[in-house]
Amino acid sequence: MSRLAAVRGALGFLTRLPVGHHDGDWEAFRTRPAAFPVVGFVAGAIAAIPLLATETLAAPTVAFGYLLAVYAVMGIHHLDGVADLGDALVVHGDADRRREVLKDTTTGVGAVLAVAVTVAGLALAGLGLAGLPVFVAVAVAIAAEVGTKLGMAAMACFGHASHDGMGRQFTTAAVPTSFVAPAGVALPAALLSWPHPVAAVALSGAVAGVALPWYWANRHLGGINGDVFGAANEIGRVAGVHLGVIAWTLS
Repeated sequence: MSRLAAVRGALGFLTRLPVGHHDGDWEAFRTRPAAFPVVGFVAGAIAAIPLLATETLAAPTVAFGYLLAVYAVMGIHHLDGVADLGDALVVHGDADRRREVLKDTTTGVGAVLAVAVTVAGLALAGLGLAGLPVFVAVAVAIAAEVGTKLGMAAMACFGHASHDGMGRQFTTAAVPTSFVAPAGVALPAALLSWPHPVAAVALSGAVAGVALPWYWANRHLGGINGDVFGAANEIGRVAGVHLGVIAWTLS
């Protein structure tokens, strides 16, 4: 039951899917990082549905459908993390000053640019997917979603929070050995395009994409927080899909 509660809590927190809410779901989710990649499989598969039309509709239409599907399923609240990180990235000052910017509700030019680049990056990634065979496009999309969620699980297991908040609720509930479970759950996603390694590349690329804001936050914020989790979710997806498309193109 606790595993089901963890998945339900993860779906409720990470997506817009109508899973309902039960007492204990949030606590079960934050203490079981394996729920992250489970959401990647479920939400990634649903968001990939428009890609089934790659052989019947024009590529830009399919790409736009994929973009809409991603945000319809995942929601746009993670983009708030991208926006906040964008403002913190361009501000001058020390870690304390950057953390103050993260809490500021004013939207600056850094936020606008960061969100625009992220959304454009996903749209162009969708355009790349629309040019692939259907099974490859779906495999890449799902693997990238699982990969970005695996990266978030890695942050929860290995990261340290910069201050009290959403990030610390994850990092204090997991230890490095907890990463074994989410890694095991995510592994089948790397085999979705077997024998071609394109899905494995997409999954690995998404994890690498998550590492970018994680590394920056450790250096410039003193650790991770909820905004970094949200930004990592978006950046990892974009990186994973693009690298998957590149892998297929170069094969």
